[in-house]
Amino acid sequence: MKPLSFLAFLILILAGPPAARGAERVDLELVIATDVSRSIDEDEARLQREGVAAAFLDPGVIGAIRSGTLGRIAVAYIDYSSDPFNRVIADWRVIQDQAGAAAFAELLLKTPLTHGRRTSISDAIEHGVALIEKNAYQGTRRVIDVSGDGPNNHGNLVTMVRDAAVAKGIVINGLPIMNDPGSGLRSRYYLPDLDKYYAGCVIGGTGAFQVPARDFKDFARAIKKKLILEIAGLMPRPLPATSARFLRANAKPPVGPGYHLGCDVGERRRYRAWGDLDNP
Repeated sequence: MKPLSFLAFLILILAGPPAARGAERVDLELVIATDVSRSIDEDEARLQREGVAAAFLDPGVIGAIRSGTLGRIAVAYIDYSSDPFNRVIADWRVIQDQAGAAAFAELLLKTPLTHGRRTSISDAIEHGVALIEKNAYQGTRRVIDVSGDGPNNHGNLVTMVRDAAVAKGIVINGLPIMNDPGSGLRSRYYLPDLDKYYAGCVIGGTGAFQVPARDFKDFARAIKKKLILEIAGLMPRPLPATSARFLRANAKPPVGPGYHLGCDVGERRRYRAWGDLDNP
């Protein structure tokens, strides 16, 4: 067999691997993962679903999509709690205009709400990574957007899963929902500084950031802001009072610095609450 000429070799390298050569190019591959664990009631689950749908109908989000080099993104949406309750609500689809965004929003609104048990942010990230690696798109950026009202308490350790995703070039962004402690399951896992937990244990990757929501009613505002920043490839400008936290969240190397109660705080609280690993 004749050796490749330098020009042929160069063309082969620039073309990339066979799978990538056949993939549709987009500015962003985005997995949106929303928490539907048992601490979240039906109204709160609906506020999240409706908040994401409303964001994709907003002119700001449409403008962010059009501002990209290619002017199109690929999006998938999952409800997560823990395996086997995780569900793909909307599989991959390309959005490049208002009609595509409206169709995506309509799909979210007409699909029944789901409900699960436990909170496994690590499951959400693992599921998101699998969706990204098996899709038919090649994004300039690859992002998993995780929201939730509490720490990881099931599945693999979230830091281990986050770091593995970051090593593959995937960015993890966060939307912690700073809700009141409530009662029952929510009170067991309540962290008044959930944003610090997300900053230290969940988000990671170059340019990773989070946009906290004050409560579930504030989710729509937070997700719209977050999607505009994610899609446009920007980061929020920190206020003076939060600049130190923002810098920690985006420090290099591109993984979080940890959390003062430990990134396994949810797992430890679960074991104390239920006594052993076998109890629900």
